[in-house]
Amino acid sequence: MLSVQQLESGYGESVVLRGVSLQVQPGQVVCLMGRNGVGKTTLIKTIMGLIKTRSGSVTFKEQDITGKAPGQRAKKGIGYVPQGREIFSQLTVYENLRIGLEASRDWAVRKSKVIPPKALEKFPVIREMYRRRGGDLSGGQQQQLAFARALSSDPELLLLDEPSEGIQPSIVEDIRQVIRSIRQEGKTAILLVEQSLDFVRSVGDRFYIMEKGAIVWSGDREGLEDPAVMRYLTV
Repeated sequence: MLSVQQLESGYGESVVLRGVSLQVQPGQVVCLMGRNGVGKTTLIKTIMGLIKTRSGSVTFKEQDITGKAPGQRAKKGIGYVPQGREIFSQLTVYENLRIGLEASRDWAVRKSKVIPPKALEKFPVIREMYRRRGGDLSGGQQQQLAFARALSSDPELLLLDEPSEGIQPSIVEDIRQVIRSIRQEGKTAILLVEQSLDFVRSVGDRFYIMEKGAIVWSGDREGLEDPAVMRYLTV
């Protein structure tokens, strides 16, 4: 479904990603790990088109999207929950969800004022907060909103950047269960950036570790017992 080949990108004159390659198959949860500052968020933003690719390629559903704008990638079926949520603080919860509809592949859904039920069934509490401003929500509630906003376009691939960062344990557990349910349904693949080894063990199918802008280890759940994993993840 998603194929990243020899990807290089960065900021200004600085090169961050150095020949990164990875694969995400339909229905898989693929977990991307590594210490802070190794290039995980840069990779997610490059896949989403928010950072320009310098060399290499990004292929989605056998189509080369390397030169596509973020909005075009979204309408091809890629959802994105950024690190830090990036919800619109002055808009209501409902208005934030409506913005998510703009990424739908279905024209009728984009023009509709109705949030698809499947975008809310994972986080039913969101419906109760429709009239509240995004900025008035707690960090955990904002994360739930950002997740529901991405799901409102019915993506085939979901990019999740540190969804458990800085939120209360109860909502971390809710997010864990949502990812598990999406995986079980098998309709949406997930590329998950996460630092908690316990979290990724409980949801992932395939695992990659980054170090200094490159992939330095990949494997399945059993492979996480490799001593090299802890060497790359410990500070």
